[in-house]
Amino acid sequence: MTSGNLSKLQRDAARSIVRKYLKVRAGENVIIESWEHTMPLARAMVDEVRRVGGHTLFVYEDEEAWWGAVDRKQTKLLGQSSAPEWAALGAADVYVNFWGPGDGVRMGKDIEDALDPGFDWLGHWYDVARKAGLRGGRMTAGFVSEGRAKEWGVDPAKWEEGVLRASLTDPAELAKSGARLAKALSRGKTVRITHSNGTDVEVGLARLAPRLTDGRPRAYRKGDPRTGMLQQIPSGTLDVALDSKTAEGSFRANRRTNIWWNVYTGGALEFANGKLASYSLDEGAERFARQYKTGTAGRDRASILKLGLNAAVGDIPNLETVEGGSVSLQIGGNRALGGSNGSSFFCWFSLAGSEIAVDGVPVVRAGKIL
Repeated sequence: MTSGNLSKLQRDAARSIVRKYLKVRAGENVIIESWEHTMPLARAMVDEVRRVGGHTLFVYEDEEAWWGAVDRKQTKLLGQSSAPEWAALGAADVYVNFWGPGDGVRMGKDIEDALDPGFDWLGHWYDVARKAGLRGGRMTAGFVSEGRAKEWGVDPAKWEEGVLRASLTDPAELAKSGARLAKALSRGKTVRITHSNGTDVEVGLARLAPRLTDGRPRAYRKGDPRTGMLQQIPSGTLDVALDSKTAEGSFRANRRTNIWWNVYTGGALEFANGKLASYSLDEGAERFARQYKTGTAGRDRASILKLGLNAAVGDIPNLETVEGGSVSLQIGGNRALGGSNGSSFFCWFSLAGSEIAVDGVPVVRAGKIL
């Protein structure tokens, strides 16, 4: 298939990602890793990299072959990348990864147990990428699949279209919105979140600088999180650490929580005296309870707020945290943002359309950033 078989939206999204987000330059070496279900956008990105004068190595992972290895009890082998892959990574400037495999329904059922060894390569990957000075992006388009769309009752074509249109948002605009919110959060002490669905909760800020994620990655710098050379695309969040001491009231999610292939819906949290007093979920309750039970101290504390910046996003699966004006409340560890909560557990829940006030001054109203 040539680029002529691609839709205009696919070509436009690929151009935006390559030129505005990844900022690929002539002569740079770019690795693009794709699965079968993400081939159209991946091909479009190969074409765009070449249009700006970049060199591409296109890596294809076959879905059937991957699951075949799992079925033969070779999951541990999948977690051991080959020597040529490590060599290519060490020589790359830019890396693009599409989430996979495409059978998200099976992944959601198996990932905690049998499939974990299949991703053991990740730890060494970050070490090699940091040493190479690589920057890159993880494509949310990789989560779009027929199986998950059917399970959730969403139109797969509209889902994909939403993800692609969100990729057209100029990251410079995301940075502007983030800067406005960061100014208020940097000076504030408390944040109150209210919504007509019963949400009314107040949390305390840790007085640490918020972290902007606008989709424009950079090579690892000292002080960055281990995964800091990669950014989610589409993007747009401002993350701020909470003090893990102050939390009073109720928080009611009205969006799914998607953390890799783990999905939770209907999250309702009750806080009292700074701690999570009770919770309930419509979907994923058993998995959440299992992970929460084994989490270390601090799992019951409000730890991070994620404020969505991307106005092009509206209730799109796997983009809940970047939806413009949304807020996601995380409980558990926040060391990645410089916080004091070292819990091994973390999970967030997302709410769109709320009012958010810092020290009594509104910064988001009806889901709109002021």
